[in-house]
Amino acid sequence: MARLIRKKQGIPSTLLTRFLNSPSSLLTLPYSTSKRSLRTLAYEEIQANPNKPYTHTAFILHGLLGSARNWRSFSRTLVSSLSDSPSEWRMVLVDLRNHGNSAEMEGLDPPHDLVNAAKDLGNLINSKGWESPDVVIGHSMGGKVALQFAKSCGNRDYGENVKLPKQLWVLDSVPGEVTSDNSDGEVEKVLQTLQSLPSTVPSRKWLVNHMLDLGFSKSLSEWIGTNLKKAGGEETWAFNLEGAVQMFHSYRELSYWSLLEHPPKGLEISIVRAEKSDRWDADVITRLESLASPEGDGSAGKISVHVLPSSGHWVHVDNPKGLLEIMAPKLKSLMP
Repeated sequence: MARLIRKKQGIPSTLLTRFLNSPSSLLTLPYSTSKRSLRTLAYEEIQANPNKPYTHTAFILHGLLGSARNWRSFSRTLVSSLSDSPSEWRMVLVDLRNHGNSAEMEGLDPPHDLVNAAKDLGNLINSKGWESPDVVIGHSMGGKVALQFAKSCGNRDYGENVKLPKQLWVLDSVPGEVTSDNSDGEVEKVLQTLQSLPSTVPSRKWLVNHMLDLGFSKSLSEWIGTNLKKAGGEETWAFNLEGAVQMFHSYRELSYWSLLEHPPKGLEISIVRAEKSDRWDADVITRLESLASPEGDGSAGKISVHVLPSSGHWVHVDNPKGLLEIMAPKLKSLMP
């Protein structure tokens, strides 16, 4: 889904990309990406200046049936836009459990819910000996995983080493329960359709045409087609479908209004609502706006609400420039 965003001038263009257990290769791109598969989660790293030690880290979490690669283009642009600040930023693009390369990871046991998806992040931090991320950015289902991560960090569920981030970005993700009354049922229809198919399909073209014949939009059908991988002479899913379905049920059932009403000290939660998104009821918007807090006395966290113009749910694709303009200044405000 991610569109190609042109590289900016003035940033070294020939940097090394490293892949675990595979030969290194050179890419003419203004960033460095290293990709590792762990027992905990698979992830990718992006830095504008890989020869410099990073001072700040942001985790980026994709949505349902997505993967880290969906956010590569936007992450490259974001990290490039921050390269003129005193800080050196590292973006860690995570494949959540049952998705992307994490779908093949061992040790990610059930239940497949958002609580365990957030716990996986804590395990990743502890297993690598990293400091906690300064920022966690989550889109759609990933936004709720980010909220659960912050909630668990506040409770010190992951140990003393994993601390609250300074900023949490929730991108077009409704923080409360998602009922049938405020859902058009499209996601459920997609999941039911995928469950009705065999584990392998003849080709990506066959799948896209099949989805179109069932009445799904061309953009959605083509996006579903990007989630296939080669399996012999056929194609199979790049995600664990049944596990992803369980995560979707958890996404619908969990509510984080209490976290938004009482954000922990030192944490700013920024909610970005896409102007043309169909996921927001008027009551939810009003409730969110009532929680948006001015600068306080520092005794509690802060909530900010932003509207991304000219964008549907796919914020990083529909209006990446607008999203960058909202996010970059706040990230730059975090001093080394």
